[in-house]
Amino acid sequence: MRSGPGLADTVHQVPDRRIVLIAPAWPYANGPRHIGHVVGFAVPADVLARFERLRGSRVLMASGTDEHGTPITYEADKEGIPPREFVDRNNASIVDDLVRLGMTYDIFTRTTTANHYRVTQDMFLKLYEKGYLVAHKQMGAFDPASGRTLPDRYIEGKCPICGYPDARGDQCDNCGNQLDPTDLINPHQRGSDAPVEFRETEHFFFDLPAFGERLKTWIGSHDNWRPNVRKYSLEFVRNLKPRAITRDLDWGVPVPLPGWEDNPAKKIYVWFDAVIGYLSASIEWAMQRGEPDAWKDWWESPDSHHYYVMGKDNITFHTVLWPAILMGAGDFHLPDDIVASEFLHMEGKKFSTSRGQVIYVKDVLDRYDADALRYYLMIAGPENQDTDFTWDEFVRRNNDELVATWGNLVHRTLVNAHRNFAAVPEPGAMTAADETLLLEVEKALEYVGQQLQEARFQNALKHAMAMASKVNVYLGTEQPWHTIKTDRERAGTVLYVALRCVDNLKTMFAPFLPFSSQRLHAMLGYEDLIAPQPEVRQFAEDATAHTVITGDYESGDRWHPSELRPGRKLPNPEPLFKRLDEVVEEAPSS
Repeated sequence: MRSGPGLADTVHQVPDRRIVLIAPAWPYANGPRHIGHVVGFAVPADVLARFERLRGSRVLMASGTDEHGTPITYEADKEGIPPREFVDRNNASIVDDLVRLGMTYDIFTRTTTANHYRVTQDMFLKLYEKGYLVAHKQMGAFDPASGRTLPDRYIEGKCPICGYPDARGDQCDNCGNQLDPTDLINPHQRGSDAPVEFRETEHFFFDLPAFGERLKTWIGSHDNWRPNVRKYSLEFVRNLKPRAITRDLDWGVPVPLPGWEDNPAKKIYVWFDAVIGYLSASIEWAMQRGEPDAWKDWWESPDSHHYYVMGKDNITFHTVLWPAILMGAGDFHLPDDIVASEFLHMEGKKFSTSRGQVIYVKDVLDRYDADALRYYLMIAGPENQDTDFTWDEFVRRNNDELVATWGNLVHRTLVNAHRNFAAVPEPGAMTAADETLLLEVEKALEYVGQQLQEARFQNALKHAMAMASKVNVYLGTEQPWHTIKTDRERAGTVLYVALRCVDNLKTMFAPFLPFSSQRLHAMLGYEDLIAPQPEVRQFAEDATAHTVITGDYESGDRWHPSELRPGRKLPNPEPLFKRLDEVVEEAPSS
């Protein structure tokens, strides 16, 4: 972190730092990300991580690309390339998207690393040795034409629970229940009427029912979870069944048992190794820092706090399956907050790559600033209910709120202060209106922080924008650009109050709008970083290297009222946001 003049104005040291794990769901490496993906796992997680760092917490945000499973081999086969080449290409695309979005991962790695294989196999053996993994025979799904195993998600049929006609072989997107292909009514291959053949095959099953009562009690104790999270989770644990954790495929983590580990056609099931990635990524991060036991501060301490961030289709993996693995394998910290959003739709349909209903992140960022997209997804996204994306609303939110409200407040405050004083003005006597506004904005900082801690993003963002509107009204009433002609001291006082308010609002907006907030920080005369950005680096491992997203994000406590001092030099201001033209509605990418 760079330092410079003014750092002492905003950084306080925190004696008892909160220890926070931010665990964004692992994006599947089957293609580039669309905005329906990143509104669930990515942007909300980064908002939480940036907020926690601003308040002085020790944050570890750990995730990566999920790269195993038969859907990967299926798509790679269609392109005529090896699975490794397929996931390498998609990992690079996803990393680029997330860096451009400003996602401050401490580590964003991959499930194809040697470290991840070791940790996954170690967790497998812990469960096996305690009797929670048992081999059984079951019916497996195959394509009768090719003889290849069919991915669960490439099998569709009618959900036996809710009757949804397009349920998939691993989950029903309508009711959220986990399924097996054999559960489906009238199963067929996705996108066609091609049949599915079921054959007997042997696999290891995880004894989920053994954790039923403990899970039910644990889930029931979290009355702070969003209603959709509790609902799906409690429904799921009422009818737990042993769940297969191996699969017939040649791409994945080998099963670490005699007679299995050398079998090229048997691998650990992707859902099992993917959730273990949170732990393996944390261990990799610690090793790369040269502090191999540092991960234990998050995973073995009862004082740490864990946020898991995802779309609602991933809820039960994180509230039932992953907690059961942690319970069975050892004394690991269980999830505290499950931050699960609903679905983002377009024209009333869920964003879906497989169904051609997408707007890719890259395409948006090639045309618009990252903060504009981040703002829209957080203020109008599916935090508590399914929402519909439209270009008209994207443009309106940008122009009416980012540009006309927040950007306008910043610009006219800084332009007038710079033009007339070239520095933060020395205030004169404060009026009751001055003091009331300053106090209200400072209290808003506390309220926004509390809302962010509870992952109530829209409440936090709407409150901050409402405060920006109030300061705009104050400026419109006081009109320092006119007062300067007759009462320079009073104009300076008004601009000082407005600058203090802008400085506070900058802090509130920084988790949501890191790029513009950092530029504003500099325009207020600071020279340090409040919104660091991620970097792409190479991590060495076993004589090889792989790409990760990481960064240097540490800072002291900045989540406190502005202490902007009179006399600070103000550089020439520039507009924070661009006004957007009307967008012609486009057909979704396919």
